[in-house]
Amino acid sequence: MDLVPALEEPLKKVVGPATAKVMAEHLDLHTVGDLLHHYPRKYAERGELTRLADLPLDEHVTVVAQVATARILTFNGGRGQRLEVTITDGSGQLQLVFFGRGIHKPHKDLLPGTRAMFAGKASVFNRKMQLAHPAYELLKGDPDTPGGAEEAVDSWAGALIPIYPATAKLESWKIAKSVDAVLPSAQEAVDPLPPSLRDGRALIPLPEALLKIHRPHTKADIASARDRLKWDEAFVLQVALARRRYADAQLPAIARRPRDGGLLDAFDAKLPFTLTEGQEKVSKEIFDDLATEHPMHRLLQGEVGSGKTMVALRAMLAVVDAGGQAAMLAPTEVLAQQHHRSITEMMGELAEGGMLGGSDQATKVTLLTGSMGMAARRQALLDLVTGEAGIVIGTHALIEDKVQFHDLGLVVVDEQHRFGVEQRDALRGKGKQPPHLLVMTATPIPRTVAMTVFGDLETSVLDQLPAGRSPIASHVVPAEDKPHFLARAWERVREEVENGHQAYVVCPRIGDDVDEAADPKKAKKKAEEEATAEKRPPLAVIEVAEQLAKGPLQGLKVEVLHGRMQPDDKDAVMRRFAAGETQVLVATTVIEVGVNVPNATAMVIMDADRFGVSQLHQLRGRVGRGAAPGLCLLVTDMPEASPARARLGAVAATLDGFELSRIDLEQRREGDVLGQAQSGVRSSLRMLAVIEDEEIIAEAREEAVAVVSADPDLEHLPELRTALDALLDDEREQYLDKG
Repeated sequence: MDLVPALEEPLKKVVGPATAKVMAEHLDLHTVGDLLHHYPRKYAERGELTRLADLPLDEHVTVVAQVATARILTFNGGRGQRLEVTITDGSGQLQLVFFGRGIHKPHKDLLPGTRAMFAGKASVFNRKMQLAHPAYELLKGDPDTPGGAEEAVDSWAGALIPIYPATAKLESWKIAKSVDAVLPSAQEAVDPLPPSLRDGRALIPLPEALLKIHRPHTKADIASARDRLKWDEAFVLQVALARRRYADAQLPAIARRPRDGGLLDAFDAKLPFTLTEGQEKVSKEIFDDLATEHPMHRLLQGEVGSGKTMVALRAMLAVVDAGGQAAMLAPTEVLAQQHHRSITEMMGELAEGGMLGGSDQATKVTLLTGSMGMAARRQALLDLVTGEAGIVIGTHALIEDKVQFHDLGLVVVDEQHRFGVEQRDALRGKGKQPPHLLVMTATPIPRTVAMTVFGDLETSVLDQLPAGRSPIASHVVPAEDKPHFLARAWERVREEVENGHQAYVVCPRIGDDVDEAADPKKAKKKAEEEATAEKRPPLAVIEVAEQLAKGPLQGLKVEVLHGRMQPDDKDAVMRRFAAGETQVLVATTVIEVGVNVPNATAMVIMDADRFGVSQLHQLRGRVGRGAAPGLCLLVTDMPEASPARARLGAVAATLDGFELSRIDLEQRREGDVLGQAQSGVRSSLRMLAVIEDEEIIAEAREEAVAVVSADPDLEHLPELRTALDALLDDEREQYLDKG
């Protein structure tokens, strides 16, 4: 963040080329500054031990523990040997396993009573947690004998041992030694915080904070370092977002006010229901924005089924009334077609502009996707450029150079996290002046995450469900522990179908191994998964559909839907399902967003533990959309005590998306929060916990707004500008918008 020459020094000069290569490839650390900002995940005290009871599965972990027992066992009729070591920390026990020739050194080192740091990947074998072939470092010096602790103090820089986020290729203690080599450079870190802010909040200087976070002597050192480093992250990020809001507010836009007796009035008059209070309130916020001469930048977040599409459609109609065009950008063709279908149905004759039977007020609603035939595409492009189409719905095909609008007044982006800033800007560039922008997401976002991820947008929240939505009952089905529960799940699906309803079955993989065959990396990963029989490959749509059709759901009309099908085939499958011809749809997560079949009442999610909390919530929102109650069954093989089972239990226990998004964030590492998975970019948040640090983020936002209002170009704050440049190199620019 505070990259100046000493901190820009490549790591290979300081830690050697071999270590630097591992750091670059596995931890995305390239410079001295990067390593200084690779903070310890936690600290172990020599006198007390890390909690084994809380070990995360399938993650690389470092623990400090004491050897309880060690024994050599033989197998294969005495031909093979393995060393089993049990370690303990008071909270629980963990098994370590060493095989073959690798057992002699640990057998000599790991005697009962020995204390050490152990690092490896936690896995389950025979329903017990274990580390296979862990690396270890003995903690020398016995804290209980006088003088014996001296060596430990020297070796580990005081009583607190930093435990770093590590990888299989580089253990925590090796990272600690590398940090020792770069720590003197911390003195040269440039401080991005304005002196008045630092003094006003009694924050320690940055070089001191870096020293204390890596080599604390007391817990107070850690606390003061964390306070300071959290402020750096929150403030620099909020300044970046405040500057973007400021720049956007300077742009000109055409005010779009709906006219009396226009399309919007005609649409409202034919609505068969009244809008919820929430929809009325959010619509007013949007109409107020549309009426100003600066572009609206608004995030509309609402629960699955809270009526976001209705609010967006009314905004689009208002813009058409004012003489402009509105474009809705959807992340997939299935969703674009679905939106086109539901919007033309909602509008009826108002969507038949220029056609026989169309209303006087009508406009044309056009669909544009990448897979359309030439003739249909040519007609769609013509409708856009002449202004014949007031509303256009499409995928990112809308962004292509050839696409031109007559007068683009509003862009609605559905499921923002699938689009990057470049795509948003490309669409924005198609207006004569910047169009107004409405971004929608069905993933409920806690307030501070909205401030952090979507900080350049004003936020509106729809938190009421429209009347007529039914409750959804959710249950965890432990297939491994209780196979009869799974059999009962398929009976429940049959019962729903017999009652005239339909069901979804969701699987994590497509199957038929075309994807794996085409991709050597996937083939290798699959082979590795199968070799460790503990973790079987994820269930696949094609195989599961076949098994169900021949087995528990025999006689029912079962079809498959996945992302590798041709767009026309996908649409045909969705149409048959929507029409009720297909009784059970076995699909991947392509159905996660926007698919609306009110008659579908049941969903079975296979390998549910392989999906994230918000994804499960999104998927579940596909059922219970009509008058009949919904049922969602989360099938898993994970043992009851595992964190994955706890996550599924949380999803089953509440339908409140905002509550679930908090649980999700508390369970995931902060790096994932800002959409690291989508953008592939390292998160700049190393210290800030978006949920715990709500107050800091809110206060940092206020401070940032004040700084940017007084000095938009930060001319008087060169250190802050340097920190911003480091945050906003090209990759980070994208990450800020990818959310």
